[in-house]
Amino acid sequence: MNRLYKNSPIDEAVCEFRVTPDTPWDIAVPGLFYDKVKGTFANREQRLFQEVELTQGPQSIQHQVRTSERIMLFTDDRKKLVQLGPRFMSVNVLRPYPSWNAFRALIELAWKGLEDAVGVTGLERIGLRYVNRVELPSEVVNLEEYFEFYPFVGKSLPQKLTAFFIRAEFPFSEGQDCCRVQLTRFPDSTEGKTSIILDLDYFLAKPRAVAVVQALDWVEVAHTRVEEMFEGCIRDPLRKLFEEVK
Repeated sequence: MNRLYKNSPIDEAVCEFRVTPDTPWDIAVPGLFYDKVKGTFANREQRLFQEVELTQGPQSIQHQVRTSERIMLFTDDRKKLVQLGPRFMSVNVLRPYPSWNAFRALIELAWKGLEDAVGVTGLERIGLRYVNRVELPSEVVNLEEYFEFYPFVGKSLPQKLTAFFIRAEFPFSEGQDCCRVQLTRFPDSTEGKTSIILDLDYFLAKPRAVAVVQALDWVEVAHTRVEEMFEGCIRDPLRKLFEEVK
């Protein structure tokens, strides 16, 4: 579809790569990677992150909290960054979204830098995620007017919603990929407005299903499908608010 909007709702876009456990990784990787990308991501920081891993045990779901160190590399305006941790890398761009061509160029730079630094053996997961913040100029909103994807509330229930969270997952490529769509409204703090988050996460659902040499091609296809899903979730009144560029 390739529609462009003057008032883009994109708050953040993220492209994530998780490589397989047999990919070699040691303490030299961050330095080698930084040498490849420092011309664009010159500002370097280190942070600790916690991740919760859920596993199905014999009697219950068990969770394990893992702490890992990540290298954060920023552009000078801190609107674009790369995160690098053990067998993990993501490229993030923040509002204002630069354009797909600009974002894709950053993804390619970082991915090639990672390949040069470690020699990737396989791909456990790739993900392309867009978090959209939709600001509507009213506290009372008819969701059906603006969205094709929204919570249904039966007529016997109150029709005014102060908060909601809905989620659906759609398979692609015979189950190889998946697109998770979430629509969320939190209790509003801004008088006279409604803020809604439309979150689209397209990801590789089957580890190793995409060859390392096909990673960037997969990202290109993922972007096309995320665009299609986004347009499928909204209606013309929202496009008018976003001011489509003809």
